[in-house]
Amino acid sequence: MLEALKGLSQSVLLLQSLKDLFMKSFAQKVAVVTGAGSGMGRYLAILLARAGADVVICDVNTETLAETETLLQRYNVAVSSIPLDMADKAAVEALPEQVIARHGKVDLLFNNAGVTVGAEFETMTEADWDWVMNINLNGVVNATRAFLPYLRQQPEAALVNTSSIFGMIAVAKQSVYHTTKFAVRGFTEGLAREFKGTNLSVHCVHPGHIGTNIIKNSRFSETDESEVQQKSLLGLNGSQTEMSDLFRDNGMHPSRAAQVILDGVTRRRSRIFIGLDAKLMDLAQRISPTHYDKLMPLFMIPITLLRNKKPMKDLPAL
Repeated sequence: MLEALKGLSQSVLLLQSLKDLFMKSFAQKVAVVTGAGSGMGRYLAILLARAGADVVICDVNTETLAETETLLQRYNVAVSSIPLDMADKAAVEALPEQVIARHGKVDLLFNNAGVTVGAEFETMTEADWDWVMNINLNGVVNATRAFLPYLRQQPEAALVNTSSIFGMIAVAKQSVYHTTKFAVRGFTEGLAREFKGTNLSVHCVHPGHIGTNIIKNSRFSETDESEVQQKSLLGLNGSQTEMSDLFRDNGMHPSRAAQVILDGVTRRRSRIFIGLDAKLMDLAQRISPTHYDKLMPLFMIPITLLRNKKPMKDLPAL
C-alpha cells in the first residue's frame, strides 16, 4: 500500500513538472508586440488575439499600424494601438505605464521590431550605424528593462526577443545587423539563465528567410558597387522595390513564422528557430564554426527545392 502511494505521489510530481514546462494559455493575457505594423509582428498580434489575449500593438509606421488594428477588430479582445519609435528611449520607457493604464497588467512582451542597412562598415555612415543599433539592440534592452517589473508581477509571463539566424552566422555587408543580432542573442540567453525557474520564461527567436518588409524598410548605400554587392548577398536582382517584393513573396509567410514563435513560447523553448534554412545554417555553424560559409550553399539546396515545390502560404482563416 505504501509503495502504491509512493508511486502515485511520484506520478503527481512528474505530471506537475511536465505541466510547468508549458504555458497554460494566451487567453486573458495582455501582450505587447513591437513592429506590429507588418510581417511577424502583425501576425503575432492576430494569432494572440485569436487565442483570446488583449494586444498592444506598436510600430513607427502609423499607416501600417492602423491596418493591423483594423484586422484585429474581428476578435473579441481589447486592442490598443500606440505609435512608437523603438529608437526613442523616453517613449519606450513611458510605454509600460500606458499599457497598465489601459489594460491593468502586461504578461507578454514581444520585442520584434528590426531594421538593417546594406553597406560595408568602412563606407557606412555613423548615422546609419546608430539608427540600426538604437532600434535593434538599444530598443530591445530599454523595453526589457522598462517592462521587467510588470512582467515579474504576473504568475506566468514571457519575454520574447527577436534575434536572427544572422545572430548565429555572419556574411559580408551586414556588420551592423550582425552586431545587433549577436548582441540580442547574448543578452536574451543571459536573461534566460537569470530567470530560470521563475514565473518569467525568456525566449530568443532566430528567423530564417521570412517574407517580411525588412528590405523595404531598410537603408542601402547609394554607390553602384554597394548596390551590386547587396543584390549578390540577397541573391536578388533589381531595384530596392523589386528586391523587397521578391524577398517578401518568396520567404515563409509571416503568419506561419508567428505560429512557430507562439508554439515555442507555449513549450517554453529558450531558442526558437524558424524555418529549415535557420536550422540548417545553425547546424553548419556548429559543424564548422570558422568555415560554415563553405557548407551553406550545400545546405541551401533542399531549401530551394522545397520552396519551388511548395510555397509557404499564409495560415488559413486569418
